Amino acid sequence: MRTRLLAATLTAFAAVSLTACSSGSGSSGTAAGSPTAPAATTASAPGTPAPGSTAGATGAPTAAATPPAPTAPAVPPTGSPDGPASGSASPGAPDAPDTPAPPKPAPPADAGLPAKPGSDETARLVAALDAIDPAIVGGKPDQAVDRARNQCQSMYQFPKDRAKLVELANQRFTAPDHPQGFGAEKAEKILDALRTTLCPPA
Repeated sequence: MRTRLLAATLTAFAAVSLTACSSGSGSSGTAAGSPTAPAATTASAPGTPAPGSTAGATGAPTAAATPPAPTAPAVPPTGSPDGPASGSASPGAPDAPDTPAPPKPAPPADAGLPAKPGSDETARLVAALDAIDPAIVGGKPDQAVDRARNQCQSMYQFPKDRAKLVELANQRFTAPDHPQGFGAEKAEKILDALRTTLCPPA
């Protein structure tokens, strides 16, 4: 009885061992054999669309993306240190004057008016006027000197207007008997006498 029981136990143990060995070898063979799933997707051959691509029915590869166009350099704003200055003058051009030239000052009121003559100059002036007509001085040398000085100033102001100077001399040099002057002929002689005695040279 014991012998049968021991034999049955050994038989069962051997069967379990064989089963376990066969199971281990089958699992290891499967692992070492063909893999259950590919490790990675193989690269597509040139001209063959990759799986999931949107290539056409002809199988042509899709066109490569167009490279972006180079961007133009940014133009610096006007007035910046790198850009042209706004309103700058052309090289070498002279700057325009900002302010107009000041007006010429007006001549003084006594321009051309000679100083009062001394006794000798007064005597020469009176003698020159008496030679034209004694009534021009008429015994009043101071009055004749004042008229002569005013006429000298007019000759300074209108050096080329002979007709105007004759008219002014005829208006200045008057007498009770000649209220309208001594006429144009004597007025011209008065001008010549003043130029040689009292009036400064033009």
